[in-house]
Amino acid sequence: MTETLTLELRRTIRASAERLFEAWTTPAMLRQWWGPPEVECSDAAVDLVVGGHYHLDNRLPDGTVLRIEGQFERIEPPHTLVYSWRLGAEAPAERVTVRFEARDGGTEVVVTHERIGSVAARDQHGRGWEGCLDGLVELLAA
Repeated sequence: MTETLTLELRRTIRASAERLFEAWTTPAMLRQWWGPPEVECSDAAVDLVVGGHYHLDNRLPDGTVLRIEGQFERIEPPHTLVYSWRLGAEAPAERVTVRFEARDGGTEVVVTHERIGSVAARDQHGRGWEGCLDGLVELLAA
């Protein structure tokens, strides 16, 4: 059995869980905030049902498009999303759990990314998630 890694990030955002859940599950909103600063979310699709598929296309500065895709495993609006995560259709499935927990003055977003295959991939995911959360904060502050 191969050991895998887990990454957890937390960010408190001045928005309701309902608004954050909407931003995380609405393609038009995802295209506005998803990805670190140098990456554009050029396409997003969400079939928000258990077993439904999603994809996020990340356009890199050199024009390359990386597709993240998966299926929803658990949906509990507006508090929890669990979905598989693949960087391309042939990649091994990782899992992402996003929780939206009420806090004084906002909502704590807790992202747990599991089944990561290497330290390098974990570190890359960490940078990506930090950029995504920065974009989400910026969108909801506007």
